[in-house]
Order: sequence, then structure tokens, then C-alpha cells
Amino acid sequence: MADLVGPRLYSCCNCRNHVALHDDVISKAFQGRNGRAFLFSHAMNVMVGHKEDRQLMTGLHTVADVYCSDCREVLGWKYERAYEETQKYKEGKFILEKSKIVKENW
Repeated sequence: MADLVGPRLYSCCNCRNHVALHDDVISKAFQGRNGRAFLFSHAMNVMVGHKEDRQLMTGLHTVADVYCSDCREVLGWKYERAYEETQKYKEGKFILEKSKIVKENW
């Protein structure tokens, strides 16, 4: 009988709380505050902070920092609003920084 393996996940680098599914990765070509970052369609076991406008590389966006719900580590941010039409696809999506997450079940 074959071993059953669960879904490939990303976890908080600090406490290993599951925060995203590999299947929800939209792009791995994003830039975070501290290097590479991934764009996810969904995140789990996170808290979303206060909204604020930030001037990012692709223009002005309303974003909210995203924290691990267990240890409160800042993992990235959620795009709440994009002001430029070409960036609207990001709304409601999550940026998780590669340096803040680790792979599980790979």
C-alpha cells in the first residue's frame, strides 16, 4: 500500500504554523521587503492588520500586513486595493516573503 502524503504546504518559519497551500501559489516572481516573495490566492492561520496605502514597485496600493496567527511573525501583506487598472488582479491576494515561510510535505 502506498504512503499517503498530504498537500504540499508553506509554514511560518518561526513556529511551523501552516499558512498556505502550494496549490494557491499564483506567482513566485514578486519582491517583498526582504527579497523574493510569492503571490498566493489564499492564506490560512494568519491575521490581517490595519489597512494602509503604500507606494510599492508597481504603484500605489492599499495593503495590510499579514501575521502568523500563532507567533505573530510578520509574513507579508494582503493587497486590499490597487489604484492602477493593470494591478487590480492583486486585490484580495497575499504576498508571503520567501524568507518567512518554509516548505512542508515536499
